[in-house]
Amino acid sequence: MNTQHSDKCAGVPCQTYTQSDGRAIKIGDGFEARSYQHADFQGLMDPLIMVDHFVMTQPTFGTHAHAGLSAVTLMFEDSKGAFRNRDSLGNDLDLAPGDLYWFKAARGAIHNEAPRPDARTHALQVFVNLPNDKRHDAPAAFHLAAKAIPKLPGDQATARLVLGESNGVTGAAAPDIPLTLLDINMQAGGQFTHHGDNGHHAWILAINGISTVTWNAGSADLQPGKAIAFAGATDISFSSEAGAHAVLFRGHPLRQAFVQRGPFAMGKVAELDAVEADYQAGRLGSID
Repeated sequence: MNTQHSDKCAGVPCQTYTQSDGRAIKIGDGFEARSYQHADFQGLMDPLIMVDHFVMTQPTFGTHAHAGLSAVTLMFEDSKGAFRNRDSLGNDLDLAPGDLYWFKAARGAIHNEAPRPDARTHALQVFVNLPNDKRHDAPAAFHLAAKAIPKLPGDQATARLVLGESNGVTGAAAPDIPLTLLDINMQAGGQFTHHGDNGHHAWILAINGISTVTWNAGSADLQPGKAIAFAGATDISFSSEAGAHAVLFRGHPLRQAFVQRGPFAMGKVAELDAVEADYQAGRLGSID
């Protein structure tokens, strides 16, 4: 909570392509993750702030606050059992394998997520930045069930269009910013191509298997755990000789400076101090 990061590359990306292996995190016997931070991608992760790729089998974090961002959970289809999701907006629901939950914390709200007994949650936790004029909105949330997510065909491949637009198909809309999220599974010899806006940033993470990603200006081979980010692409193509699983986020960059302190992100340090004071005083609500 006390670690503070500023986005030094807000405005114009420092370069047009970068990559990272993330950082391994292990908490107790019930949580393992690799964490990817905006500071590692030279401005090209924008509008994302952080992505944690995790497996959780036991309650780990307890009740906590978010502010100035949206905290998004994407459940992978190979999860087992339910992931209980509660927040100070009054929501109390079980996320199933393949589901998405978008929690727009905005001016501040309380959150708690934990696997049900004997469940194994394989998922992404994503912090999505908010435009400065939306940071003090009222909190909001929505749940997207796996059965409502369109599936796009490739060549021996399928992409779940969790959010946004791809290849002429429109899925659920992310609030406040244009954002496309594809959950791509390739069989042996599989290929999938996404057509999109070259003004958007692309951020890609290899979940399982080895794949090759090709775009207008280059290509990269992705081992599991490798993340890449780039700008200026129209078509982005994935292929795998033996089969692979990858995710693609593609969004319009906000290009605004921000300061992050743990689960809070604001435009100025004074705003962070104010929301932390609100949290300590109990003004962000509660989970009964």
